[in-house]
Amino acid sequence: MLNHAWPIIGFNLFVLAMLALDLYLHRNNKEVSLRHALGWSAVWVAMAIAFNLIIFFFWGTLSPESTLSSHEAALAFATGYLIEKSLSVDNLFVFAMIFSAFAVPRAYQHKVLFYGVVGALVMRGVMILAGSALIARYHWLLYVFGVLLIFTGIKMAMHKNDATNDISNSRWLKALSRRLPMTDGFRGAAFWVREHGRWMATPLLLVVLVVELSDLMFAIDSIPAIFAVTTDPFLVYTANVMALLGLRSLFFVLESLMDRFRYLNYGLAVMLSFVGVKMLLLDTAWAIPTPVSLLVIATVLGASISLSLLRKPAVSQVMTLPSVGVSLPK
Repeated sequence: MLNHAWPIIGFNLFVLAMLALDLYLHRNNKEVSLRHALGWSAVWVAMAIAFNLIIFFFWGTLSPESTLSSHEAALAFATGYLIEKSLSVDNLFVFAMIFSAFAVPRAYQHKVLFYGVVGALVMRGVMILAGSALIARYHWLLYVFGVLLIFTGIKMAMHKNDATNDISNSRWLKALSRRLPMTDGFRGAAFWVREHGRWMATPLLLVVLVVELSDLMFAIDSIPAIFAVTTDPFLVYTANVMALLGLRSLFFVLESLMDRFRYLNYGLAVMLSFVGVKMLLLDTAWAIPTPVSLLVIATVLGASISLSLLRKPAVSQVMTLPSVGVSLPK
């Protein structure tokens, strides 16, 4: 990935240390308070800004073989981070519906999100390595990704996800629950318990599997999107990781406001379509500069969030997440 491996090794050691700290702080499976979530969300954003400054001042040391200037690298990281962060907000809506569908107690949600993020980090790392290698060999794949993003944006604008319905009626989920020995309810925060002389899975394990699947589906959209900004593997990987690390805290911050983001889907749709167009124009005279991309993405997302928050929905229109539960075999 780099001729000098120490930057990525050091970055991964930092990530592992922060994940270990997060796991230690939440070892008692207590409910995450809004104040705690706000504090950690601010910490993760501050860390992303600090890392961007490191890229700006030390890019020549981090990646001596790169053709990007430190200014270009810092802009690419900032734009990629903003794209990944905004797409992760849409993922949080799905997480909320998953928790509602399985009636997951709030005290256990952080544990599920932790393992979901760890799985997402591994999956995205593999996908980024594979994507970078494929793009280096087959440059025309960028145009395929561009078309894919445009169609994804159009689909997002025209259709509304109903994750709760999809989960409760999932064929693979029902087949898995029939074949996997499973308890008839949660057993604390455990994924596996020993009952009646055999090991049995709990519904919390199924929740983690569904969260991992949703992470994989979102990665299919988000990874091509950041390749429109830069194909540098180090920048793509670190921007993805920094955006994902704050996902758990952000979930608990936005949990009470999710019914208000009625225009966010349209903003994300415009953003994905714009990134797709940018990717198609990469090798033309009309290529869109990274500073312009950053400005457009920030403006679109800011406008969609602001309009959502300014327009207070009527009581009858407020979206709720019903706790429908998923029937499991006894």
